[in-house]
Amino acid sequence: MLVSDVFSWIDQLAPFSYAMDFDNSGLLVGNPSQPVEKILVVLDCTPAVVHQAVEAGAGLIVTHHPVIFDPLKQITAGSVVYQLVSAGIAVICAHTNLDLARGGVNDALARRLGLKCLEGLTPVSCTDREGRPVTEYLGRVSFIPEPMAPGDFARFVKKQLGGNVRYTCGNRPVHRVAVCGGAGADCLADALSTGADALVTSEVKHHIFLLAAQHGLTLVDAGHFHTENVVIEPLCQQIRDYFPQAEVIAHHLDEIQVL
Repeated sequence: MLVSDVFSWIDQLAPFSYAMDFDNSGLLVGNPSQPVEKILVVLDCTPAVVHQAVEAGAGLIVTHHPVIFDPLKQITAGSVVYQLVSAGIAVICAHTNLDLARGGVNDALARRLGLKCLEGLTPVSCTDREGRPVTEYLGRVSFIPEPMAPGDFARFVKKQLGGNVRYTCGNRPVHRVAVCGGAGADCLADALSTGADALVTSEVKHHIFLLAAQHGLTLVDAGHFHTENVVIEPLCQQIRDYFPQAEVIAHHLDEIQVL
């Protein structure tokens, strides 16, 4: 199995052509012809992740967030990219393409919260692998099985995702729920237009909380890491199913501490 084989498989699952203009998804470090037997799957490629990959003998790291996002002006000893190249470890990043893809981040988040019969939330124009225009959706919306009071729903989100939550209570029970993993506060207007009682996302600014409250919407900020980390285990299992000869290791490390 080669790095390029894994890249091609991810491109089928979440076409890299879906990536938004600001993004940097794809094979960002390494040789596509490099053989690989062990794969580490993580949200972020940090020094601790590189260390684990070296310890485990993993020749490939699959991440959600790009290991190279802004242009690099230097690659010095101690930097993550330097460590990766020195260790001969390749990195494939599936970022906004995995956010938009069916079966990706937002489907995983919706399923963790018990949503079924999912609908798309915010339409995004992109292209398929053949360059044809298509519309995919950032976020999902559907109904939870039983309505909950806003505070109970916030506690449910905390229990299901882990970590801490911040929230505003809406003016009605929560039944129809919109979700957007990561920084999805821009989806507020679409959540309202689809009749959602609640939106679960992260990195919500103060004025957005106030705006949601004015509209009677329960807005739950469950943290960037915890709203996206839900995709790691399903992604690992899909890789194992397609590449049964590979050892696939999930890594869950939130390096942001909360007191």
